[in-house]
Amino acid sequence: MRPHRMELPRLIEIGEGNLAGFGRFVRRLGCGGRISLVSGPGARGRLGRRIEASLGALGIRARWHEAGENRPGPLRRLAGEVGRFRPSMVAGVGGGRPVDAAKLASHRLGIPFVSLPTAASHDGIASPFASVAGRRPHSMVATAPTGVFVDIRVIRGAPARLIASGCGDLVANMVAVRDWQLGHARGEYYGRYAADLAAMSARIIMENSRRFAGEGTDARVVVEALISAGVASCIAGSSRPCSGSEHLFSHALDRIAPGAGLHGEKCGIGSIMMSRLQGGDWRRVRRALRDVGAPTSAEQVGVSAADVVEAVVTAQSLRPGRHTILAEKRPGRRAAERLARETGVI
Repeated sequence: MRPHRMELPRLIEIGEGNLAGFGRFVRRLGCGGRISLVSGPGARGRLGRRIEASLGALGIRARWHEAGENRPGPLRRLAGEVGRFRPSMVAGVGGGRPVDAAKLASHRLGIPFVSLPTAASHDGIASPFASVAGRRPHSMVATAPTGVFVDIRVIRGAPARLIASGCGDLVANMVAVRDWQLGHARGEYYGRYAADLAAMSARIIMENSRRFAGEGTDARVVVEALISAGVASCIAGSSRPCSGSEHLFSHALDRIAPGAGLHGEKCGIGSIMMSRLQGGDWRRVRRALRDVGAPTSAEQVGVSAADVVEAVVTAQSLRPGRHTILAEKRPGRRAAERLARETGVI
């Protein structure tokens, strides 16, 4: 049996208005005199002074680095910039792009990484994987966060669309786990604990979606589910429990219609169709997404019917070694269009 390595977060803090404690948090994790903060201008503008004050009170010097495009060239340049500062830790402050960029920089430099998300829009806040754009957009293994620090008040202050996207990324786990089981039937390693943890994160959203529709989405529930999903990937040693045919569909749309829709939104739409292909309850998936305010159609994320069909047909080719329902069904253009129309995606 091949060795199975798990890299897990060492410390997770979730609080309400606890941003002032960030300095104590990273100090507890062994941060020395310097820390690099990778962010975008929006998050730095909103939170920068409070984060700097928290770190400065403990004598920790911080330098900000702006996360650019998530392409290999800009990511390498960012790692070089961070390396020249010689920090003992890297923190990703913001949404998906800054967190992923910080994750990859820390991986290249061999120093610890801390995740400080400002939106609950994706499960990358606690996973060891980062999204990289290119001719074939994909996720690559990087570094699991040493720590995850969340201020729920900050999460609630983000646009509602972002937390709805996070719900879409979580609901997608139901499809991903079924795809993983298909791979297991062909001899692939399957970790039941990781699979059950990822599926539970999806069920929490699906079982509470009606309540969220009436009372508003509970940010803490979503954050905890996203962290659990990220940990499931850490335990699996791959993105399998949280990334299947629905993520391949999302990556295909990234290539076909770059900039259209958020990651979790596209994964959610993909989950409706892929659940139908798997013989699952795709109507329940669609209803749950609608309840939490996530898109359920191509029009809502700004892509055309032709884009959706192309994405369904080409998605599996982006990662041919990962067996999914698309590899089994191999839908052509007519079948892909019929699938998208039957499920109301187009």
